[in-house]
Amino acid sequence: MSQMDPDAVSKAFVEHYYSTFDTNRVGLAGLYQETSMLTFEGQKIQGVQSIVAKLTSLPFQQCKHHISTVDCQPSGPASGMLVFVSGNLQLAGEEHTLKFSQMFHLMPTPQGSFYVFNDIFRLNYA
Repeated sequence: MSQMDPDAVSKAFVEHYYSTFDTNRVGLAGLYQETSMLTFEGQKIQGVQSIVAKLTSLPFQQCKHHISTVDCQPSGPASGMLVFVSGNLQLAGEEHTLKFSQMFHLMPTPQGSFYVFNDIFRLNYA
């Protein structure tokens, strides 16, 4: 089995995650599992249904993520990856963007892809 390039995997994951978030949040369900945990602005949520319920209940329908940086590191003996993202979030009808940071801990699936084991999201207030 060839070694995957962590930078390429993390870049592809980030593009997929945010394009899905911006267009069809329910579609993010396939990226999480029952053991997955999301911490959203300090609130801890576990499991696919609870995570998707949180993401789809956010008080805005439309948004656009503009990614500034993506950093990644291999994580542990199970071939996981840490992915740290920073960028700007543009909400529909809002003039100003919000700065955000998000960290994903990706773990491999038996099928050869990755799922989100941990997800931590924070808005960065100036």
